[in-house]
Amino acid sequence: MEMHQHSLETLFEQLGLPSSRNDIQKFIEHYSHKLDHTAPLHTADFWNQSQSEFLKEAKEEDADWAEVVDQLDTLLRSEK
Repeated sequence: MEMHQHSLETLFEQLGLPSSRNDIQKFIEHYSHKLDHTAPLHTADFWNQSQSEFLKEAKEEDADWAEVVDQLDTLLRSEK
């Protein structure tokens, strides 16, 4: 199986969100305080159903997206 290296930009594209570095930083700044830091990323109420399912499956299946999903999770949880 071929593994792909995904970036935050491609993850945001996959989620149907604006994907420039500036857009991603704004997203993180806006939503980090809305994240329940004790709950899994995919359960946040700012995702739509398909985004939530994608994030959940990426983690459960340890898909090639899992690493960049973890990166987003860390950025959202560490933003002050």
